[in-house]
Amino acid sequence: MVANKLHFLLIPYIGPGPMIPMIDMAKLLAKQSNIMVTIATTPLNTIRYGATLTGPITAGLPVRFLELPFPTAEAGLPEGCESSDKITSVDLIPNFLDAVDMLQQKLEERYEMINPRPNCIISDKYMSWTGDFADKYQIPRIMFDGTSCFNELCHNNLYACKMFDGLPDSEPFVIPGLPDRVELTRNQLPPEFNPSSVDTSAFRQRARDAEVRAYGVVINSFEELEQEYVNEYKKLRGGKVWCIGPLSLCDSDDSVRTKRGNIASVNEQQCLKWLDSHEPKEKEVEEWLAKSGFEERIKHKGLIICGWVPQLMILSHPSIGGFLTHCGWNSTLESVSVGVPMITWPQFAEQFINEKLIVQILGVGVGVGANYVVHVVEEDRFGVKVESESVKKAIERVMGSTIEGDERRKRAKELGIISNNAIKVGGSSHLNLTLLIQDIMHLANTST
Repeated sequence: MVANKLHFLLIPYIGPGPMIPMIDMAKLLAKQSNIMVTIATTPLNTIRYGATLTGPITAGLPVRFLELPFPTAEAGLPEGCESSDKITSVDLIPNFLDAVDMLQQKLEERYEMINPRPNCIISDKYMSWTGDFADKYQIPRIMFDGTSCFNELCHNNLYACKMFDGLPDSEPFVIPGLPDRVELTRNQLPPEFNPSSVDTSAFRQRARDAEVRAYGVVINSFEELEQEYVNEYKKLRGGKVWCIGPLSLCDSDDSVRTKRGNIASVNEQQCLKWLDSHEPKEKEVEEWLAKSGFEERIKHKGLIICGWVPQLMILSHPSIGGFLTHCGWNSTLESVSVGVPMITWPQFAEQFINEKLIVQILGVGVGVGANYVVHVVEEDRFGVKVESESVKKAIERVMGSTIEGDERRKRAKELGIISNNAIKVGGSSHLNLTLLIQDIMHLANTST
């Protein structure tokens, strides 16, 4: 019997960074003909991220949630700790990772509830247990990587060479085997090579082992952004790599954008009203930089938001001329997609690698001079990381009317146009999405 419909089971890692693009991916897949999507996650995450899907589901979009009870008590976690951003102590990190692995049993207990049976699993790279789950139920599994092909190649080559072993923490070294010369120090490496005080090596090794076994990889990027690195990564993976981003562009509705990730801590109209009251781009930067006393200085012309913000909606506004970012990949790609240059202040994870792409390779950002990783939930161990004068100079370079600044803004704008074209019919990401669906359809038909 020939399959004419596909069912994708999406299993995101439970944290804002991985969840947001996978929710976007669910919408993107479900908008295609003859495809339905199930998202397997915990009850509190269903509430938190389901807000962006309520309207589309009501309108008939074939997306649904499968709730997996999160084993907080079994893992020794406080009630409500169902997301990585709810971890309040380094002591709870091992418990949280244990709870994540326990979700395999929760899904197996509910597998009979999934109807029709999924034709494909797309799971986050750190949900390593999905490899065993997919093998048990004989379902092709695709790994979702929430970063870039550039980052994946850097990681692969760092694992392969280990040339930084024995070097002083602050001594630069070149990552071998890349199309560009990229230098880092041990202090700037992600936790696989620069561990925190909590040992997560076994968890990360399981993720790496599961990655090798995956049928293919879906990347939240677009080919024109990093073409050489896409080509090299495809060689490494045997061709099964699909860049289908920027996933943040799957919705253009501001009312949906304000709900991405969490309920914003500011009213959408209040935020837009403030943005609309300001001139486009860099008109006010000189006055802004000239004074001191942050809150007092901006109380009549700035907007301080404490908590979650509707970042994509803000970045999309014409008054925005620059974005100071921690270089998380979602934030990076959102800024690229709307043509906004960046001021880079990497903090942890792969963010120093992302900074190299933004500043050195793409030429759409300026660094503030951060030199070392600050591990999550260990911020109190570190003192002053960047001087205010360095931040000021970076802002001046990004916002100033100089040849360098003009070129950077021009390049950012060009990438914004290219990224939007990538997701349109005939664009590279749209084509990759089509090829991915065709590949899974072929597998479904050859297995029936």
